[in-house]
Amino acid sequence: MKILGSILGWGAIFHLALLAQNASPQSWHPVIPRSWDLPELEAWTIPPRSTGVHTVHLPSSFVYSIPAYPIYKTYPIYHPAREPQGYMDWLSRQEPEITFDPTKLRSESDWIAAGRLVFDAPVELQSVDKFRTANWYESLHIPLTAEGIVPGRRYVIRKKGVVEAAASGCANCHSRVMPDGTMCNGPQTNFPVERDFAWTIRNKKDIEAARGLTFGLYFPSWNPSLLADGIISKDLDEIARMREAIPPGVNTRIGVSVLNPPKVADLIGIKDRKYLDLIARVQHRNIRDLMRYMNFEPGEKAFFADRKIIPPKANPNASSMYRYSDEQAYALALYIYSLKPPPNPNQFDSTAARGQKLFEREGCPVCHTPPLYTNNKLTLAGDFQPPADHRAKYDILDVRVGTDPRSAMLPMRGTGYYKVPSLKGVWYRSPLEHNGSVATIEDWFDERRLRPDYVPTGFVGYGSGTRSVNGHEFGLKLSAAEKSALIAFLRTL
Repeated sequence: MKILGSILGWGAIFHLALLAQNASPQSWHPVIPRSWDLPELEAWTIPPRSTGVHTVHLPSSFVYSIPAYPIYKTYPIYHPAREPQGYMDWLSRQEPEITFDPTKLRSESDWIAAGRLVFDAPVELQSVDKFRTANWYESLHIPLTAEGIVPGRRYVIRKKGVVEAAASGCANCHSRVMPDGTMCNGPQTNFPVERDFAWTIRNKKDIEAARGLTFGLYFPSWNPSLLADGIISKDLDEIARMREAIPPGVNTRIGVSVLNPPKVADLIGIKDRKYLDLIARVQHRNIRDLMRYMNFEPGEKAFFADRKIIPPKANPNASSMYRYSDEQAYALALYIYSLKPPPNPNQFDSTAARGQKLFEREGCPVCHTPPLYTNNKLTLAGDFQPPADHRAKYDILDVRVGTDPRSAMLPMRGTGYYKVPSLKGVWYRSPLEHNGSVATIEDWFDERRLRPDYVPTGFVGYGSGTRSVNGHEFGLKLSAAEKSALIAFLRTL
C-alpha cells in the first residue's frame, strides 16, 4: 500500500506539473475594428462651420490600397556633445529591423508596448545634418533630457549604413522634457516645432515646402479667403518669420491659419474625452474613433473642400502615401489610452484646500466638473449659431466665454466650437489657452491680459508686439491671496 500510495502521489505531482507547463497565460486576441468606413467617418466628423465647405474623405477602397507604414526600430538623438562615444559609427553598423509584428503580440501589454513603437516611429524622414550642428541647438534653444536626448526625434535605420532622422510622427508633438530632465510622452511638446520648420525652409530655400501645409488639404477649387492668412502670396522669408513667431507647444495644422494656430493637445487622459482637437473637429466615442484620427489628421486622406466630390486632379497616388494599418492604429490607441501623468510635485495642503473651496464657490465645476475637470461639452465660439440638428448630435453648452474665436471660426476646417478643456495636468503643460497665449496659470489670472497693450507671455502673433488676451474672465477679480490659493489647488490636479 505504501508503494501504491507513493506511485499515486508522484503521478499526481507529475500530472499537476504537466498541467502547469501547458497552462501558459491565455493569449489576448483583440478584435481589430475596421477604422476607415465612410458612413462612420461621416457620423464621426463635426462639419466645418463655413457655409459651402465640406469634409470629404477618400474612399475606403483607396485608403486600404495604400501600403501600411513599416515600423522600423528607432534610436535616440543626442546632442553631439552628449552622445555615447562612437554612437554614430555604431548606428551605421546596425541592420534594419521591422519591430511591429501583430502575429507576435500575445497580451494586452504586448499590444501597448507595440503601440509605443508606433508612437516613436517617424512617418517622414530627413537628413541627420542639423542634429549634428551645434548652432541648431543653440539658436532654437532645443530642450534636452538629463542624458542630452532630443524629445520626439529619433534616428532610424532603413538601410544598413544609412542613418536617417524623424521629420514627423506622434512623438514629435507629444513628447516633453520635464523640469527634472526626464522625458514624458503625451503632453504638448516643448520642442520648437515651428521654429525648427522655419530653420529647415530657410536652409533648403524651398518655397513649395514652406507653403506645403496650405496646399496639402484643399481641392483646386478651394476658396483662399477661408484660410485668412494670405500665405499663398508670401515669399519664403516672410513665411519663415511667421513660423518663428510661434512658440513651442503651439503648432500649425493643415487647414489652420499660421497667424492663429492652436496649441498642441495633451494626450494624457484622452480616453475620457468626448471630442478630439481643441476646435472639436471629430467625436471620440470609442477606440475606433481614435484609430480613425491616426490616419485622418495627417491630411492625405480627408479634404476640406467647397465640393462634396473629389476632382480628378486631387486624387493622390496611393503608392506615394502612407497609412497606419488598423493593427498599428489599434496598438497606438491602446498605448495612448495607457499614458499616465508625470509625478506631481505639488502637494494638496491647506492653501490648496482653500483654493478648492474657492473653485467650488466661483462655480468652476459647472464647466470643469470633477473628477475629469471638464464637463466634456462644446462651447460656442464668436457669434456661431449651431444648426438645429447639432443639438441632438452633440453635447453643446450654451455658454460663450469670449476667448479669441479665430481658431474655431476663420480656418476652413473650423467647426464654430471649442471643447471645454480639462484642468487635469495643468501644472505640467504650457502654454495655455486655445492658441497658447499665456505661459503660466499665474498669467491666466493676471487682469492685465485684457488690456490692448498687454504682451502675451506665450503666443503673441506675427507682426504684433502687444494684444489683449480676452475672454474667460472668471477669477480675475479675486484678491491676490485668493488667486494664490486657487492656483495652488489647480496645480494639484
